[in-house]
Amino acid sequence: MKKQKTWVSTLVLVAAVVATLVWQGDEFLGTAESSGSSESSESAAPPAGSGEPPGIPDSDTAKRRLAELAVAPDGSMAGYDREKFPHWSSQGDNCNTREVVLERDGTDVQAGKNCAPTTGNWYSAYDGATWTDPADLDIDHVVPLAAAWRSGASGWTDDRRGDFANDLDGPQLIAVTDNVNQEKGDKSPDQWKPPSVSYWCTYASMWVTVKHKWELTISDMEQKALTSMLGRC
Repeated sequence: MKKQKTWVSTLVLVAAVVATLVWQGDEFLGTAESSGSSESSESAAPPAGSGEPPGIPDSDTAKRRLAELAVAPDGSMAGYDREKFPHWSSQGDNCNTREVVLERDGTDVQAGKNCAPTTGNWYSAYDGATWTDPADLDIDHVVPLAAAWRSGASGWTDDRRGDFANDLDGPQLIAVTDNVNQEKGDKSPDQWKPPSVSYWCTYASMWVTVKHKWELTISDMEQKALTSMLGRC
């Protein structure tokens, strides 16, 4: 009888060990599968410590704000001039808006007495490039000045347009690779998207938030593009 009890106990112990190994195996396989789920066309995640604009909402908030935006055809470019959007304004301590964004979005940034950065590291989320020379960077208006003009800013005062062009409180300004910003120009998301597909969700969230904050309209095609981009979140 004692021998039978020992045999039963051994079977129970073996069963427990096998169950543990199976569970661990399933967990390991599950982790491996999830790690390979990202699209191959997407860029790697930004390096730790990379700066980004404030006020980027979660995807649900961005989708809600998109639904609240007025849809209307783009207005005329008649009368447009970048000088009607005064920038880069003084932000104190000898710094202007551009210099503040470069310091915010970079790491290990060193600046001279005039506040202009001399050295640092900057990650451009639009294309995944990293730069050490501030001359290689532009400060992008996420919603371009001309795009704002076409969607309601033509009726603003120059002071309000200046506030828009120097908005440091929302996700309107970001340091990016200069030629990528120049390629974007004044295009809306139905005409241009960041080369890094992995950034489309964030970019759309930023665009929607800026338009929502400043009560600008969106075109039908713009709305469709933003809906699709937010669908990737």
